[in-house]
Amino acid sequence: MTLGPIGVFDSGVGGLTVLRALRARLPGADFVYLGDTARLPYGTKSPDTVRRYALQAAEALRSRDVRALVVACNTASGVALEALAEHWPDVPVVGVVEPGAAAACRRSPTGNIAVIGTESTIRGGAYQAAIARLRPAARVRVRACSVFVALAEEGWFDTPAAEAVARAYLGDWLEGDDAPDALVLGCTHFPVLTDLIRRLAGEALVLVDSATTTAEVVADVLTDDPGTTSVGSLQFLATDGAQRFAAVGSRFLGQPIDPTDVEIVDL
Repeated sequence: MTLGPIGVFDSGVGGLTVLRALRARLPGADFVYLGDTARLPYGTKSPDTVRRYALQAAEALRSRDVRALVVACNTASGVALEALAEHWPDVPVVGVVEPGAAAACRRSPTGNIAVIGTESTIRGGAYQAAIARLRPAARVRVRACSVFVALAEEGWFDTPAAEAVARAYLGDWLEGDDAPDALVLGCTHFPVLTDLIRRLAGEALVLVDSATTTAEVVADVLTDDPGTTSVGSLQFLATDGAQRFAAVGSRFLGQPIDPTDVEIVDL
């Protein structure tokens, strides 16, 4: 039996870090990725608007017969996951927040957990709530690190400017006896800054990449995956700007994207 593709969507290109992890975990699966680049960022929109956008993006992917839906956007995962699951109960819907929170709870030795993300993700409290449900005694501190998004999109992963910003955001957390023992990268842009953060934090700090943990959850859900060694197909959809999608997205996916391979769709 031919299996349908796995649908992945984000407000832009950051979710390509999730797609990269998914392809590493399920190399034989077919994927279709949708970046709603015409309406990014979702983080500045109201919860009702984000839910509407998420439902429209999911509908576009459902029209392509996807067998699972991965919400590779922290903002949409925080406010729209329930609405998506209600609209499509026959299709597994997986977000990035719960897998990341669960991994932090498992891997933190003491429950002293820090979360970084965009302003909307931190303000929405989805990670804080998820960690509290899973590990009520955990101490959770959070911080919005929005400049990290711009650094990631510009490809400034290993520059003095990036290091200065990282020290400004994280320096007070990483010094002293009360440093967190786990740090959740609560934005799909942030995994490309892992090496920089690791260099500043040292090896003792557990870095939780929600892209990797989400890929593991999807693999567990899709028990019908044949585990083939062949490489699955990959299709890109965007709502605007094929050239920029390809240029910036290549950094997040870790491989070149040809602009001519990006289909512009209208939601």
